[in-house]
Amino acid sequence: MATPAKMVRQFDQELEGLKNNLLRMASLAENAVQKSVVSVTERNSDLAREVITDDINLNRMELAIEDQAFKLLALRQPLATDLRFIVAAMRIATELERIGDQAVNIAERALELNSREPLELPIDLRVMADLALGMVRTSIEAFVLQDPKLALQVCQRDVEVDILDDEYIQKILDAMIAESRWVTRLHHFIIIVRNLERIADLATNICEDIVFIVEGKVIRHTGAGDGSL
Repeated sequence: MATPAKMVRQFDQELEGLKNNLLRMASLAENAVQKSVVSVTERNSDLAREVITDDINLNRMELAIEDQAFKLLALRQPLATDLRFIVAAMRIATELERIGDQAVNIAERALELNSREPLELPIDLRVMADLALGMVRTSIEAFVLQDPKLALQVCQRDVEVDILDDEYIQKILDAMIAESRWVTRLHHFIIIVRNLERIADLATNICEDIVFIVEGKVIRHTGAGDGSL
């Protein structure tokens, strides 16, 4: 029969395993976004196909993390911070899987765009991509450090992406009016901009989960992203 001390050590190891799986999944999601953006900006269709093919790994990891979390809840009956961590881990895995889905959407648009003649964009897609990717990276760092202040910084940066989203969409619409023959291709870029904005939103959701883990506060829909927490 296992001693209480041994059971505690085993539980800690299982929590660490869950955390490590989340970190591996986060790395896959970040790489998927990075590759998808490059597939557009550098017209690299091989990278786009790689993102689409590799998405199955993110889907499998989400299911594995969910299964791991449910077993911990059922068998260990955790309390307080550990309980919040396990519940949030399932939500974070879902957000990471959705980030991967957005990367796939971008990659699919890249394949369409790369099969046509390039056009001169009225926007710099890399600026928005760097912002969104930076938010994803910082959300992962905040998770590793269990740092709610760092997490809140990501929530606040979401406003920058929203402003850029509005600006870019308007510029693309203006370009559509000026060059009607580009409408179909420019529409693909509208979708890509929306995908990047959604990635930033998902990174924000992860950071809200981090605040929940560390402080037990639910800040979704409370305006915390504008510093009002």
